[in-house]
Amino acid sequence: MYSSGVHRPDLQPPTADIEFLVQRALIEDLTPLGDLTSSLLDPTLTATAHFNAREAGVLAGCKCVDMTFTAVDPQLKIEWNMTDGDKLAAGDIIATATGPFHTMLTAERTALNFMSHLSGIASLAARFVELAAGRVIVWDTRKTTPGYRSLQKAAVRAGGARNHRSNLSDWLMLKDNHLIGTTVTEAVATTRDRWPGRTVHVEADTEALMMEALEARADIILLDNFSPAELVDLVAKADAWAAANNERRALLEASGNISLETCDAYAATGVDLMSSGSLTNSAGVLDIGLDVVPDSK
Repeated sequence: MYSSGVHRPDLQPPTADIEFLVQRALIEDLTPLGDLTSSLLDPTLTATAHFNAREAGVLAGCKCVDMTFTAVDPQLKIEWNMTDGDKLAAGDIIATATGPFHTMLTAERTALNFMSHLSGIASLAARFVELAAGRVIVWDTRKTTPGYRSLQKAAVRAGGARNHRSNLSDWLMLKDNHLIGTTVTEAVATTRDRWPGRTVHVEADTEALMMEALEARADIILLDNFSPAELVDLVAKADAWAAANNERRALLEASGNISLETCDAYAATGVDLMSSGSLTNSAGVLDIGLDVVPDSK
């Protein structure tokens, strides 16, 4: 059981993934003899602590904090004032923790590592979404820290962005290396035959490849490393193709060179989707502290 029931389910990674990573983090911190310094404290001493936002951003990783505290000591309790996806202002009290002083100190750094890292991703994702201003869907990539993908992708959702495929089994994505010895048309036909019902995503770095992917009825076309001006022209040609064929065209995704500095220009091109690995592989941490005060005896 968690100390809080307020966390939004749609913004949480799988519980098993959190449990595994919390366990690994605590083994890393406490093997082989436990928290030697905190073991010197009076075990009957209790404390109250506040998770404090020291800068503005977007919150993520609350359930990781819950499970870290519970794993260290079930007597540690947390009352949440905010949860994943909430906007933070500097000085906001995110949550209040109570319980044994010595085990609270043991849990502190691991819990903050999760929350600060994931809130940093959520905060960066929110900046991209703000710049996109509803013109395009911002989504992530598979450029994640090994083992942390589901947590980082949940943080992306907390920031208001969306998730690209989570792993190689989700759908079929035909990049240039997958097209060696074949054509887009043949590869799309093969994927439709072997995996009917799966999304078919084709990378195109030329206009000719985009047109072939449209003709092959790919679901999504990743337009790779084009300038914003080039994308405006490609979107117009894809729209003209759809109108001429009286059908809905594939979703168009812009990828490559997408950053906070270029986000606005790419969002204005008319593409449907915009992906950036920086959401997960380049986000900094959000400064969150835990101010611990021992209770009077």
